Amino acid sequence: MAYRSPDQLRDIRGLVIDMDGVLWRGDTPMPGLVAFFDLLRRRPIRFRLATNNPTRTPQQYVAKLAGMGVSVTEDEILTSAVVTAQYLSHESPGARVHVVGTASLRQALADHGLQVCDNGSADVVVVGLDPQLTYAKLAEATLLIRAGARFVGCNPDATLPSERGLLPGNGATLAYLHTASGVAPLIIGKPERAIFDAALAAMELPAGDAATLGDRLETDILGGQRAGMHSILVLSGATDRTMLATSAVQPDWVFDSIEELAAAWP
Repeated sequence: MAYRSPDQLRDIRGLVIDMDGVLWRGDTPMPGLVAFFDLLRRRPIRFRLATNNPTRTPQQYVAKLAGMGVSVTEDEILTSAVVTAQYLSHESPGARVHVVGTASLRQALADHGLQVCDNGSADVVVVGLDPQLTYAKLAEATLLIRAGARFVGCNPDATLPSERGLLPGNGATLAYLHTASGVAPLIIGKPERAIFDAALAAMELPAGDAATLGDRLETDILGGQRAGMHSILVLSGATDRTMLATSAVQPDWVFDSIEELAAAWP
């Protein structure tokens, strides 16, 4: 596969950037992280940090990046938890929502006027990555879905990059619940368009002037392409060259890391 020349990056005016596996792995920043953001500010290249991981709030991501020497604002961050809450507040305002996930997901839903409930019936079951996942939580969610609650997933990522390797992601939980309930989830996060459309609107750019930058072919790259954007894959997270070579989803540019990308940017 012949990918585009780095010289063609000069036409990109905005980036929708994934975080896990791109900017860091676990709590370890990727080499060249500070220099990469210096490049974005200097050009300037507009950006939004868009993650399928719903376990942190925008404020927490701001603090995490600050600890790595990078300054961003809450407005420059979009999470699947926030986008899921926005979707449900529009489609099912005031709904009773049962949550499998972290406090940040619960807070995002409550902030958008949804009733987060732990007991009794629910209109919607929302599932996000839950590091404290138990059989009891899976059982309760299964019963609610089988009783008629809508089944909504924040994101379909099967794995999550970490310093130890790839760990089970939210997609694994969704697959479990799909099997147990017989109901397929409605996915809100990447590769669906909601996050990309929100990022483009925030950057005030048409899709053709922007690129998605990520480490996953099936979410970051495919989702950006569906939204009409260009696409940049980095091989620092969930995708290696063997996986890339055998995938039907192919990006416009491929780099080993953001450090290599920044060095190649014209």
